[in-house]
Amino acid sequence: MFTGIVEELGEIVRTTDTGGDSALVAVRGPLVTSDARHGDSIAVNGVCLTVVDVSDGVFTADVMGETLRRTALGALRPGDPVNLERAAALNSRLGGHLVQGHVDGVGEVLSREPAAQWETVRFRLPADLSRYVVEKGSITVDGISLTVAGVGDDWFSVGLIPTTLKLTTLGARGVGDPVNLEVDVLAKYVERLLGDRAAGGDR
Repeated sequence: MFTGIVEELGEIVRTTDTGGDSALVAVRGPLVTSDARHGDSIAVNGVCLTVVDVSDGVFTADVMGETLRRTALGALRPGDPVNLERAAALNSRLGGHLVQGHVDGVGEVLSREPAAQWETVRFRLPADLSRYVVEKGSITVDGISLTVAGVGDDWFSVGLIPTTLKLTTLGARGVGDPVNLEVDVLAKYVERLLGDRAAGGDR
């Protein structure tokens, strides 16, 4: 479990095809690897990956073909920056919201509107996710916990403060760039519970 508060802007070192529609990804992140061990979870652009090995500030993780197809990780190349976050500790503050690191879909940057102290960014929203996104609700974009400023049938917008623009990948994302999206898991639980009730079930 994560909180969507990016700890470090890391970098893709290499991606190695391991056959069978999978890859081994190496990521540089001195902060997140400072206490990382084999089996730990680290979110890379919002995707929960399991640490295989750690050496000199670089960790490696196996990425299955399913993950490569359903997220924007497959488009990353050596040198690309990535948002990194270690799994949340039970005694830490919840600065963002509950983030699983399970990407629900891939969106796309539609527009950017700079202002004096912030920037409004609009993203394409896959149709099957639109029902989970509400104004003032939470959404995760490339592993960053953000508050929804506006929402339509196939888009949503957020306001980015200078810190987010400077310390995460969203500062450099251009129109047309893909982004990983994870909707608030609480919305999905509510939908399931209400669906069961509407169907007359007691589950």
